[in-house]
Amino acid sequence: MKLNQAYEALAEILPAWLNRFLLRVRRPQARPLRLLAGSSLIAGSFLFILPFLGLEMLPLGLLLLAEDIPFLRKPVGSFILWCVAAYKTLRERWRRLLGR
Repeated sequence: MKLNQAYEALAEILPAWLNRFLLRVRRPQARPLRLLAGSSLIAGSFLFILPFLGLEMLPLGLLLLAEDIPFLRKPVGSFILWCVAAYKTLRERWRRLLGR
């Protein structure tokens, strides 16, 4: 399933504390928290003109909601996998540019 692959790909690049949070949020009993947090992140992403909110909140919100909304699982999973691949490519280019 694409969503599970996306979570695994994120686990490779995220810090340990964030991985623990994602594992905790993915449990079935955390459904109300996922729905509230996902909806809040999506709503907050539309206020990206404010200095403390940004568009990066949109994919995070969709990722949380996709756990409970079946038709979102495949497109969100594919998008997160694409984002992780793009991040890894950019990180590698940056490292080569800096000579590390």
